[in-house]
Amino acid sequence: MKFNKLLCVFAFVLSFFNCASRYRVIEPNNLNYVSKAEAEGVTLEYKYDLLDKKYSKKEDKKGIRLVAVKISNNSERDLVFGRDLNLVYANGNEIYVLDKEKTFKTLKQSPATHLFYLLLTPVNFYTTKTNEYGLQETTSSTPVGLILGPGLAAGNLIAASSANKKFKTELENFDIKGSVIKQGEVKYGLVGIDSQSYDALKLSLQ
Repeated sequence: MKFNKLLCVFAFVLSFFNCASRYRVIEPNNLNYVSKAEAEGVTLEYKYDLLDKKYSKKEDKKGIRLVAVKISNNSERDLVFGRDLNLVYANGNEIYVLDKEKTFKTLKQSPATHLFYLLLTPVNFYTTKTNEYGLQETTSSTPVGLILGPGLAAGNLIAASSANKKFKTELENFDIKGSVIKQGEVKYGLVGIDSQSYDALKLSLQ
């Protein structure tokens, strides 16, 4: 009886803190950028703090920041991001820019963690009554864990996998590393950088 009560408490705590997070689409091309820097005819606009819930917690834990960038090339030549054009801190220090696969693998949710919900499978709810001698006796038990455990596990696995798929798709659609930004073109991207902070950024042209 005591074991089942502990499992019920565990179920509540687990469901409250460990539910899968939805992925909120960023859409860099529709953001309102407030941070801006210009260098040799090329304008950089950027925005931190794009992710929420579990994805945001992963940023803090792993020391990775996802940054949305808008680059307007008003120079007199085509530029390749990552070769001719690099993202640096405002003080000139270099920034390590991750590729999209590394960014995804570092910040994605881990669907397998939701298999812990299967620990709820043995949970039963009991009904009791007091007998003629004043003692509590069990009258029936319901194996709610058989539905609760697998149901929560499956539901959260599906939700986490779906959110990760949307996250990966957006990273692929806005992968700017190694891309050509033609003269007069405006390009949007999502960039993962190795950083614990939200320091000011600028562009460095080669």
